[in-house]
Amino acid sequence: MHEYSQDMKNRLKRVEGQIRGVLKMMDEDKGCKDVITQLSAARSAMDRAIAYIVARNLETCIREADENGNDEADQIIQEAVQMLVKSR
Repeated sequence: MHEYSQDMKNRLKRVEGQIRGVLKMMDEDKGCKDVITQLSAARSAMDRAIAYIVARNLETCIREADENGNDEADQIIQEAVQMLVKSR
């Protein structure tokens, strides 16, 4: 089972706010440079959110595997790495 903390959700809400801000900038005919700067900031925030979610999931999965006596840490780590690679 995956649990998404309020912190994780808050990170995405901030990104949502950034995207709304970009749309508002476009409606207000703001310059291309300003729009791109804000889009880049939103993309960075998304990348950080992805990394944070993968890291928390990895931590939880490894702890659960350890508690259950499973020796799946290498596989779990590889899956996490693949998620990060796919997100790029």
